[in-house]
This record gives sequence, C-alpha cells and structure tokens, in this order.
Amino acid sequence: MTYHDLKANRREILTSVGAGGLTLAFSIASKAEAQDDTVKPLNAYVRVAPNGKVTITAKNPEVGQGVKTMLPMLIAEELDVAWEDVVIEQADSDPKAYGRQFAGGSMATPLHWEELRRVGAVARAMLIQAAATAWNCGPGDCATVPGNVVHKPSGKKRTYGSLAMACANVTPPDPKSLTLKDPKTYNIIGKPKAQYDVAKIVTGEPLFGIDVRRPGMLYATYEKAPVFAATVASADLEPAKSVKGVRKAFVVEGDPKAMSPGPGNIGQGLMPGVAVVADSWWAARKGRDKLNIKWNDHPTSKQSSKLFAEQAKAIAAGKAQRTARNDGDVDAALKASAKTVEAAYAYPFLSHANLEPQNCTAEFKDGKLEIWAPTQNPEPGRQLTAKTLGINPDDITVHMIRGGGGFGRRLANDYMVEAAWIARETGAPVKLLWTREDDMAHDHYRPAGFHFFRGGVDAAGNVTAWHDHFVTFGEGTTMAPSAGMSAAEYPARFVPNCRLEVSTMPLGVPTGPLRAPGSNALAFVMQSFIDELAHAAGADPLAFQIKLLGDKPTVGEPPAAYGAARMRGVLQAVGEMSGWGKTKLPKGEGMGVACYYSHLGYFAEVAHVACSPEGAVKVKKVWVAADVGSQIINPHGALNQVQGSVLDGLSEALHQAITIEAGRVEQSNFTDYRLMRISEAPAVEVKFLKTDFPPTGLGEPALPPAIPALTNAIFAATGKRIRSLPITPDMLRA
Repeated sequence: MTYHDLKANRREILTSVGAGGLTLAFSIASKAEAQDDTVKPLNAYVRVAPNGKVTITAKNPEVGQGVKTMLPMLIAEELDVAWEDVVIEQADSDPKAYGRQFAGGSMATPLHWEELRRVGAVARAMLIQAAATAWNCGPGDCATVPGNVVHKPSGKKRTYGSLAMACANVTPPDPKSLTLKDPKTYNIIGKPKAQYDVAKIVTGEPLFGIDVRRPGMLYATYEKAPVFAATVASADLEPAKSVKGVRKAFVVEGDPKAMSPGPGNIGQGLMPGVAVVADSWWAARKGRDKLNIKWNDHPTSKQSSKLFAEQAKAIAAGKAQRTARNDGDVDAALKASAKTVEAAYAYPFLSHANLEPQNCTAEFKDGKLEIWAPTQNPEPGRQLTAKTLGINPDDITVHMIRGGGGFGRRLANDYMVEAAWIARETGAPVKLLWTREDDMAHDHYRPAGFHFFRGGVDAAGNVTAWHDHFVTFGEGTTMAPSAGMSAAEYPARFVPNCRLEVSTMPLGVPTGPLRAPGSNALAFVMQSFIDELAHAAGADPLAFQIKLLGDKPTVGEPPAAYGAARMRGVLQAVGEMSGWGKTKLPKGEGMGVACYYSHLGYFAEVAHVACSPEGAVKVKKVWVAADVGSQIINPHGALNQVQGSVLDGLSEALHQAITIEAGRVEQSNFTDYRLMRISEAPAVEVKFLKTDFPPTGLGEPALPPAIPALTNAIFAATGKRIRSLPITPDMLRA
C-alpha cells in the first residue's frame, strides 16, 4: 500500500472553500484568549460535502480503545447528522489546531465530553445561520433534523451539503453561548456503534504502523545491549554488510542515560546500539544476526529479580526510609485488636506485550523530517526527536497511525527517535521494525513491588489498624516511573489508625505506565489484604467491604475525594448480579470479590473459579458493576473495554512475569511470556450504573479489581492465599 501524500499544510486545507465542500472552522477559545498570540483559537473538525457526507476528524491516537469512533460521536450528535453519513478521518499531530493529542489515563471522555459536543453545536449553529440568511428569517425560525435545516413556519428544508458553501460568510458563535441537546433526544450518543475501522481490520486492509509504505523505502533493525544502557565497546560490521540486500550497518553512539525518566516520566533520548538497513526487513534481520558486538560493562548487570526480593525483605526488617501517612496510633491499635494479620505481598515486572511490535517510518529530506508512528503521545515524541537530532520541532511532521495495542507502552517514543536517526543517517525513507524479542527485552516495564502488611480488627469486625511498608524502586523520594503510591491509597482515610511507609532501592531497568498504572498492582495487594482481614474477623467479604466504606457519601476533598457511596453502590450491584452468598458451591470452587477506584471510575467485581487438586485454575465467570457517571457514549465500545480489561488482568495474574537476571530480561516471546488463550477466557457480565456525575473513561479502571477478585476466589475455593504473582500450580496443589 502507498499512503496518500500528507505533506499539504492541514491548516490551509481546513480553512479553504473548494469544490469538494467547506471545512467548518470555529473558535473554542474565549475572545480574551484569542487576543493572546500564544493561544491558537481555531480548531477544525468538520467538513461538509455537497452530497451531505460529513467528514469528522478524530483528534486523538487510536490504539484499540475506540476513540476514533467515540470522539466523533460527540461531534456528530450535536451537529445533528445521521451516523451513516459520517466519514471519520484521523488527525495528524497538530497541537496548534487540536490542543493536546494523546491516548492514556482513560482521559478521552472526561477531557472531551463537553468540548467536542460544543464543537458540533457550533457547526450546527453555523448551518442554521446560513439557512436563515438564505430564507431571510431569524435563526429561531429554523431547526434541524439529521443532515438538514428546516424552516419551521413553512416546512422547507435545506441539506447541510447545500448550505456548506454559504458558511464561509458565517461568524462562528461563542460555543459557551449554545444550549446543548437534552440527553433524552440523543440519536447517536448512547447507541452502540461498531468501531470505525473494524471492516478494514477483519479484511486485512493495511491500516497499522507496521503497514506503512513510502516510495523508495528501506527497512531497518536496531540492536541494543541486553543489559540496559550498556554501550558498544566494539562492533564488527562487515559480516552484516556482506548479506545480500543490506545497504548499511553503523554504530549509533546514543546516550546511555536515554532510558532515564525525563519530563512526563518517559525516556529522554536515543539508546546506544547498532543499526542495519536493507532492501527488505528480512535482509536487515539476517544482517543483524551476523553482527559481532561487544558491549561495555554496566552496573545494572549486578541486578536481578531474586536480588530485588532479598533486598526488599532486608529493608522491610528495618526502619522505613519515610512515612507517607500516619493517622492515629497503629502500634497501640494492633495491640488492642481482637485479631491481627501479618502478610508479605509481591508482584513482578510486566511487559506491555503489544501484538504489534514497536515500529516507525521516517523520511528526512531537505532538513525536514516526516514521521509515521503508532504513538500514544505524538507531541512529546516530536519534541524528543527534535532535541535528539538537533532540529526545529516545526520541521517535523508526525502522522498518527493506528497502533496494534498501546497499554501505555507507546507513551514512550524511543522507537520514533531511533527511526528518525537512522533515516537521517541513511538518506532514504526508512521503516524501523522491532522484533518480538526486541519488544520483550526493551520495554518500559510495569515495576515490581513489595508490600509488608500488618492489620487488625476488633470483636465487632471493624478494621482498627492498617500498616503497609511498601518497598519499591527509586532514589529517596523520587520514585521510578509508575512505582509510587499515593498517601491517600485506600483504605487510608477509612481506618482510624493507618500508617503508610515507603522505602526505595535503586533500579537500572526502565519502567513506565502499563494499563491502569500503579493501580494494576496496588489493587491486588490492598484488596487481597482486606479480604484477609475479613476472614480474620469471620465476616462475609462483601459485607466487610461495604462496612469498611462507612456511611458517608464522600471522603476527602477534591481532587483526592473518594466517592464512598459510589463504591458501595457498585459493590451492592455486583453482589446482586452474581448471586453472592446464595448458592453453595461444589468443593474446589469459590467466589471472590474486590473493588477499586482508579481513573475516575468505581468498579466492583466478583470472580467464580474452580481449582483442581493439581493446581489448575479455571475462571468460570466474572461479574462487573461499574460507575463511570451519567452517560455511556458508545455501549459497544464500553463493553469491549471492560471485558478486555478484565481478561487482561486475569492474564497478568495467571501467566505473566518479567524476570531480570544479570541485568537483562530472561523472557523473549509469547512462549515464555504467555497471554490468556481463548479457551481460558471466562464470560464477563457487565452492568453500568447510571449516576449523576460527568462521564469518565473506561480503558483502564476495570482491570485492577479483576486480579484480587480472582485471588480472593482462589482462597475461597482452596483455603490457600495468593500473595505473589503470577499464580503457579505449585501454590495450589493439595
């Protein structure tokens, strides 16, 4: 496939009138902001063709989370156009036109729920004004039905396509002056819509970063040291150059500190390595296999997963480095408790394991750089590339190409910088493609962690004391990316005597956000230990969770407020859905419950498992109750996200661990870093509670409680407590 030439200036296209129709461009900034030269008030999202087809631009990167469909739905609803008449176009990276464009944190809905509806409302108002001018009447005499403006007194109609040209003379109204539609009248929002690219995906049409082609394009591989940040001592390049089809092989000095966290906790440069460029990717791979590279020694080679666990245990035996929270008197409360529990929990490093490995296509010509990248974070990638290559960011164009999975990995843009550097050195368009082994060995991993708990309950089943000494990675108070814990981490603020302590140990392994960063690990340990306290109190775990939340609607102040009433609501709902406590299960089966608040979403989940005497675990079903506010924008996409998150969490718990030995990753592919198979996947039943809160995102918050719901169910089935992941048969054998 040859991608269309995208070099034309987007702003010129989006602000011109042509035979194909008119782009509606309008201000979503205030007049005061518009007078500020640092603010670019025009945002272009909507084009109307004479035949009535409406092209809506999706501003954010699409990595499978559905925003390419969901965000245009917001615009289309307020524009009042039939969904079958909508064509969706992926935006390029253009912060001057679109503001910040990124995929992460489940933020697409909360950030754009109102903004993009107003984008559609402004476009609709302009079409109404154009019709009113043509009919010599006031805009109040006009209304819309999908794709048409109607003159209410006479019933006359004008199609949007026939009015588009006239909109060139219409001044866009202030978006805040417009009244948005009553949700009861929605025709698009709240209705299930298939993801826009599904037909292309299932028919294999080139769509992803890995599919990009450019005229005269070459292919590249990039070999980096197995020990993170080690530099090239020497490299014999001649055997690689002798491979048929290999054009170039060269050492890239890079920066050993490039993987260290920079702004936004992502890598900040180009790692040292050796590039091989060839006519085909296979030739590049064969040439790379013949490289003879010697790597310099590096301090990280002394690190290992086993050593981290030993260090954590030794640190926990002493005094914590700092206290993040200290409410009441934990030690006195533990002494006075009717029952006390002590437990040590651990979880491993994890890889993102995107099905599409990291890749990027770059073309450097006449001092300007053009990039085609499946990135979640295009603008930081542009800035990082400009800094590394020493060029002006304005001379870099980033085309956002659909990514085959993101999960936080594509927030870092190391592959973008590598492709850009190799393309400049090569003097031709270059597609850099990582192997699966590259992806596994050079990820920004979910950090491992270690928690040492003490807790107490009184005779009435109340939690009286909570102490967590969290041993993690970092230096002093600076945590490794995604390795921290909030001082308000639940159940803090719900237990009168609560102490949270943190100690750090150095790390040479790059870490970063993985789907539900932090929460994906913290939910496992926190919710598992709460379950331990419930059993120590002789209480029903679901009732225990509800009791712990208390009777207040909210605890704490914004932005750290915790909606206790919302969490009670989802717990009660999931109990009803699952028939909690109403059925006596066969021997070897059990149900577990867990809840968690993350990314503005409140989730409670129940897992039903069956465990064999040999230690095999079969997840039979998972029930999910979710509170993400007043409106589900695309029910189809919402269900997809929740079910996918749950299966992702179960897969992590049952199969996945990245282990470090001598400073390098031991896993290399899906043979030793397993993903859940279709035959293992349980049914996942989902219920969304409609509450009086603004809608929030769904890409991440369903994952965290899935893991402790599973491990708590295993305890209910076997009496064996899972305190480290992944779950292995020897943990459960009778």
